[in-house]
Amino acid sequence: MKQHAPAAARNREPIREVLARELPPRGTVLEIASGSGEHAVAFARAFPSVTWQPSDPDERALASIAAWREEAALANLAPPLRLDVTAAWPIERADAIVCINMVHIAPWEAALALFAGAGRLLAAEALLFLYGPYRFGGAFTAPSNEAFDASLRARDPRWGVRDVDDLRAAAAGQGFDLRETVALPANNHALVFRRAEIA
Repeated sequence: MKQHAPAAARNREPIREVLARELPPRGTVLEIASGSGEHAVAFARAFPSVTWQPSDPDERALASIAAWREEAALANLAPPLRLDVTAAWPIERADAIVCINMVHIAPWEAALALFAGAGRLLAAEALLFLYGPYRFGGAFTAPSNEAFDASLRARDPRWGVRDVDDLRAAAAGQGFDLRETVALPANNHALVFRRAEIA
């Protein structure tokens, strides 16, 4: 029942280092598209003062998250929520949102829905953290990312490596500022968005 995502073992420490300086000291962190659940376990263990709330729309992913959670037996790791960003969200508030490797393996509408949902849940200055491969000003950061983009679009023409300029504009429409872009291994980046002050 437990699934394994090899990338999770490779990228969790670089992601953890960024989260360590960006996450709130306490509260609920909603993870969107938790996948196998390996990140949820790693980050719940790394940040014991927050409640880590995993979520995913996929039945197999939810079962995997639950299995990893049962094995880890961490008091601050909540049961997974079935959450499709493009539908009604089963949670009304979070203190931060983390979304790893989703926006390129989903239609653009999912990215727009992510920002809209985050806008409903998060307070001023709250963190919205995205991680994955991105384009910058239309350019890929490496040939491997260009090849990955082509393979994604071959699987589904609605998928693809997103441009940070497009993400920044979509986020701004929901009241988020892109505060920092952090280069991480394997030509991936962390995007640190913060909810702007609410008038």
